[in-house]
Amino acid sequence: MQTASHKELKTVIKESVKEALEEELIKMRLIFFPNISDKEMRDIVSRYKGPEKKSVYTEKIEL
Repeated sequence: MQTASHKELKTVIKESVKEALEEELIKMRLIFFPNISDKEMRDIVSRYKGPEKKSVYTEKIEL
């Protein structure tokens, strides 16, 4: 059985906490986005079509 050094353990914990906080922050941001109806979404799409550039990063979270 191999034991992790203090530095390795600290790095793993730090990354885990960072990931957990990022997930929770995303969920909190989504809470403040207003829900829109299908009709409103169709209106938005018809007015503005789509983004001019391809997005670099997207993430979908099930709530």
